Amino acid sequence: MEKEKAFLLWFDQLERKDVAIAGGKSSSLGELTSHVDVPVPYGFATTACAYRYFFEKTGLYGKIKALIAGLDVDNSAQLREVCAKVRQAIMDEEMPQDLQDLIAQAYKELGEKVGQADPFVAVRSSATAEDLPDASFAGQQDTYLNVKGAETIVAKVKECYASCFTDRAVYYREKQGFDHLDVALSAAVQMMVFSKAAGVMFTVNVATGDDKNILIEGAWGLGEYVVQGTVTPDNYTVNKATCEIVEKNVNAQDIKLIRKADGDCEEVVVPLDEQNEQKLTDEQIKQLAECAKKIEAHYGCYMDMEWGVDERDNKVYILQARPETVWSRRNKENGAPKEEKKVTTDRKVIVKGLPASPGNVAGRVHVILDPSHIDEFKEGEILVTEMTAPDWVPAMKKAKAIVTDSGGMTCHASIVSRELGIPCIVGTKSRGEAATTTIPDGIDVTIDATHGVVYEGIIEEPKAEQPAQQVVAAAEYFPPTGTKIYMNLGDPELAEKYAALPCDGIGLMREEFIWTTYIHEHPLYLIKIGQPEKVVDQLAEGIRQVCQAMAPRPVTMRFSDFKSSEYRDLKGGDEFEPNEPSALLGWRGASRYYDPKYIEAFKLECMAVRKVREEFGLKNLNVMIPFCRNVEECEKVTKIMADCGLSRGKDFKVWLMAEIPSNIILADQFNKFVDGYSIGSNDLTMLVLGCDRDNDTVSHIYDERNLAVRRAIRHLIEVAHKDGKTVSICGQAPSVYPEFCEFLIKSGIDSMSVNPDTVKFTKKLAAQIEQRIMMDALTGKGRQEVEDLNW
Repeated sequence: MEKEKAFLLWFDQLERKDVAIAGGKSSSLGELTSHVDVPVPYGFATTACAYRYFFEKTGLYGKIKALIAGLDVDNSAQLREVCAKVRQAIMDEEMPQDLQDLIAQAYKELGEKVGQADPFVAVRSSATAEDLPDASFAGQQDTYLNVKGAETIVAKVKECYASCFTDRAVYYREKQGFDHLDVALSAAVQMMVFSKAAGVMFTVNVATGDDKNILIEGAWGLGEYVVQGTVTPDNYTVNKATCEIVEKNVNAQDIKLIRKADGDCEEVVVPLDEQNEQKLTDEQIKQLAECAKKIEAHYGCYMDMEWGVDERDNKVYILQARPETVWSRRNKENGAPKEEKKVTTDRKVIVKGLPASPGNVAGRVHVILDPSHIDEFKEGEILVTEMTAPDWVPAMKKAKAIVTDSGGMTCHASIVSRELGIPCIVGTKSRGEAATTTIPDGIDVTIDATHGVVYEGIIEEPKAEQPAQQVVAAAEYFPPTGTKIYMNLGDPELAEKYAALPCDGIGLMREEFIWTTYIHEHPLYLIKIGQPEKVVDQLAEGIRQVCQAMAPRPVTMRFSDFKSSEYRDLKGGDEFEPNEPSALLGWRGASRYYDPKYIEAFKLECMAVRKVREEFGLKNLNVMIPFCRNVEECEKVTKIMADCGLSRGKDFKVWLMAEIPSNIILADQFNKFVDGYSIGSNDLTMLVLGCDRDNDTVSHIYDERNLAVRRAIRHLIEVAHKDGKTVSICGQAPSVYPEFCEFLIKSGIDSMSVNPDTVKFTKKLAAQIEQRIMMDALTGKGRQEVEDLNW
């Protein structure tokens, strides 16, 4: 029988040119089986002819045509309703008996060919327009794993047919110009691989277009959890020319999807002793790379493949292969991304996360997985990455918005984005799907960072007509407050922009920004090569910009508080930095400043401060000592500062970051060496509760409003005030939680330092709270504290 008229074909009867007959997936499986020397689980495929026969016999074409008439795919409610009706109409029809019998007979023959009665199979949808080099329908129809029995296979084939009309598939076809009734669907019935490990593989770096290596991702269990982004897979990079393993990143995995012995699949917990193990042996990694090279050579283009390792014999199998579409398309266009931006009104959610820095923007995505590729980031792109660190700041400053896989409201990406005033969404993995694996590189998206949602495409907002009337501008009024409202700042270039805000000065200037943006080199390395003046001059220039923009308002600069891992990222840092198992609690802050190994570098920071104050004449500069573990450290550091000409006095204040419980407990002794405190509520909360704020597993426990944290803060204020010392706070909690702001003001805090985007809000909030306190005192009818805050 001619292929075009057959209802069913075996894999070895199919070739890649048969897309119109059996769809992209089925024809590719046939091509691999027939012409490429790689292991592929055997099977058969129902054809597009069988699909059309079913639709013609049951009258479905007419029914579907009537249902989709007038469909506006940009109307998401209508799209959802119509597609549901179409799928139901398909499921309500019984498959013609002769087609049922043919599928059942082929299933029986498959069992005979592989020597298994009623074998377990995977039933995969294969659309006749999918997996073309310039358009991918992949993933828009359904796949059913670990099914057995002729009757069940027939039912799953019909469900595949129905999945041809999912919302996503219909929307995509409409936008690509495919007729819904011209597209047909094949169902590939393939022997099930009992995957102990599975994943995906690319012959091009899908983030950068680099085609020198083969990228392999793998996780325990069936590969669906890798494709869906449910788990973070291992990443293996293999040199394409030599098949040598270039890099291995082994990630912890606590859950996996496995097949059940009697059919279907289930999620189970990965045994503890396996959670941190490498998912593939080095030999298996090289076997997969060899397969990838053969497949790419045969197809003549970049390839996207899925694989599995069978638990029964540890054999590696290729489950499917398709042309990689993004970079294949870009190569056709000589690497130039399309500038045309399609505008839509349909809100299709790609990922969700935590709204770390509010705002709404649209633009092109640039996925960066490795810091070494930061230089490729262009002005105005949307940065999508796993997590940022201080050395990412240059790219972050160019970003229109930032989206990360990990992190919470106090992670680096959150803090920096709020300060830069750009929208940011973090922790997408904790909300379901990791951004880096879900958002394709180079696509246009709309970021709603106010609500933590990333939408597909550039959404056009309806513009309400404005009535023709005269607009009268009124100056915004900010009532004076007894509680000073300071501002957090790191990037000196933003000082001029934010100077007009109604703040009382800078409560926290982060010196780290100057290192990562301007200096880039480790201070001890610069001393070693005879260029210590570079540290002094660059630091002084950055600090000067801020002090000059804010004058006469005070600026409090925090001395450097990099962790060793972050210092190591500076040029020359490898030579001077230890490898610490827990850098967060290691060699940082005050502990560095008096250490013989670092003291000369700290003196350069002191010289820069002195230069700003004396040479530039900016006496509004004060300093702050971070992460000071005990009173002896405080005494040593202030002594070094004094030796460098920085002695406390009427116009020069030294503050201490209160971020360690010892700072609170021993405040009566710390008082002797400082003028006041700035509560670092992020670290303080973490250390009081013993909770890593950036760990998704325990982040729900992290809360500055916890009674233990509030008792500690009130105690510090009381002890500091007894000796005439001031207390501030520099976390974001006062601007996020109004009740926390009220607690601070009622506790007598002297000032609060918040991010630029919340200065106005916090200023007005503080005024309202202070007025309420005065009213309560006047009437004697104020609310009483219901918790005992005394320690």
